Amino acid sequence: MINFVSACVSGSAPLTAVQLLWVNMIMDTLGALALATEPPNDGLMKRPPVGRGTSFITKAMWRNIIDQSIYQLAVLGVLNFSGEKLLGLTGSDATEVLNTVIFNAFVFCQVFNQINSRDIEKINIFRGMFDSWVFLIVMVCTAAFQVIIVEFLGAFASTVPLSWQLWLLSILLGAVSMLVAVVLKLIPVERITKHHDGYEALPSGPPEGIV
Repeated sequence: MINFVSACVSGSAPLTAVQLLWVNMIMDTLGALALATEPPNDGLMKRPPVGRGTSFITKAMWRNIIDQSIYQLAVLGVLNFSGEKLLGLTGSDATEVLNTVIFNAFVFCQVFNQINSRDIEKINIFRGMFDSWVFLIVMVCTAAFQVIIVEFLGAFASTVPLSWQLWLLSILLGAVSMLVAVVLKLIPVERITKHHDGYEALPSGPPEGIV
């Protein structure tokens, strides 16, 4: 969406094909690997059965997807159209620096949103995170490779090295998504418990007539 709007307004897009490919790998391949290897917990066994007609994407998931998308579009939109003035960027490489900041902030938004996605409904998303070594390795490797892409692979990824202030800004913009997620989880969503077709819930007490 950012690329589309920017291309229509200014004739250029801030994110290149290589950058979008890397972000796509973070969200699809690496994100799936990190979340799918989470250790099981007893809470999964307490969930009621899900019917065949139940939507795969729950209302809580839609809440997270839509609101996180709005936050990311707002942040990247402000950077794209007012970033040079807000960040005080000058010189011949101002556009390249700004586009790198946009790319960097976009990537860290995905990294922190993966942490948010560990639990869509509970506020404490860090519970058990440090017991999942695969999740931690994926997060660390993603951040490390992002540093390599920005600082050393400029010719390949169309980036330029950033100052520590711009690195800190990119990380903070991504981390704010965690605060956004906390606020969103305070908004209740309707919960409807459905059982498989043809099945009834097990009685919670002893059969009638038995004392």
